[in-house]
Amino acid sequence: MPDNRLLKIDAWLESQKCLWGLNTPTLKPASADASFRRYFRLECDHPEHSALIVMDAPPDKEALGPFVQVAKLLQNAGLNVPTVLAENYAEGFLLLSDLGTKTYLDSIDKKNAKQLYGDASDALIKMQLASRPHVLPPYDAATLQREMDLFEEWYLKRHYQTPLDQKEQADLGTIFTLIKENNEAQTQVYVHRDYHSRNLMYTDQNNPGVLDFQDALYGPITYDAVSLWRDAYIEWSEEEVIDFLIDYWERARKVALGVPNDFADFYRDFEWMGLQRHLKILGIFARLYHRDGKENYLKDIPLVLKYVRAVASRYSALKPLLRILDRTEISKV
Repeated sequence: MPDNRLLKIDAWLESQKCLWGLNTPTLKPASADASFRRYFRLECDHPEHSALIVMDAPPDKEALGPFVQVAKLLQNAGLNVPTVLAENYAEGFLLLSDLGTKTYLDSIDKKNAKQLYGDASDALIKMQLASRPHVLPPYDAATLQREMDLFEEWYLKRHYQTPLDQKEQADLGTIFTLIKENNEAQTQVYVHRDYHSRNLMYTDQNNPGVLDFQDALYGPITYDAVSLWRDAYIEWSEEEVIDFLIDYWERARKVALGVPNDFADFYRDFEWMGLQRHLKILGIFARLYHRDGKENYLKDIPLVLKYVRAVASRYSALKPLLRILDRTEISKV
């Protein structure tokens, strides 16, 4: 069965061929993400580029506008993001500069982690310093709630077929309220929302390259730190996470970014923000499997669940969540 989107890409690239020296027969998949977007790489003969990236975002599924808007914001803030070279809004295509093939996930190890995470902290702080209200949509209570609802809908009810009883429903509602109150009380900045090892590229200049930022919002300052150091795809010990986080916190304090003066308070915000994110991720990974047939995300659930359990065990107000998870695991045996 022919890929009609690919045929349209080929036709559009012909119109760009001379301008960028595109070698269209070299077009091949570069990556795909959890959305409906796809990415292709092709070689080119151009003074500034040896290869370029084509983003395929079906207009009925994914809007190009947010990507272009956030790319400009981050570029103006000094981050290394793909440059938008050509746009086709009608058909849902972008031609982008290529940030290479070395992700943080593939490149980072204990020897270079301090350097690479230091670079990532610097880039994150640049983005946060550029933050202004009313530019990006707010990461408000309704959005935080909608994301956490995925945990019950897709992880508990669909993945484990474990509906909650009345008390559990009330307990989970109370926990969600406490999480939202903490998240909303934090300093609000630009939030990438997926600032992790698969979306950071190890680059020779202005490291890291930053990808997949089109869903950025204006929200809690700890969110991207959680994405980075409690990554769903790479695990560090708690001691290592604290070391990385202290380094970021000290840098943020020096530039008056609005983090708490006491690291213990900042760490608590980090943990509660992490719980919001990881409950959402459990729901998303389950949805990707059951709704979209993307089975590969199931293998990443245990690490995310480990993060959730660790945080829930450290705060008395969160203990009911542990009981819900315990019953869920018993029900699957």
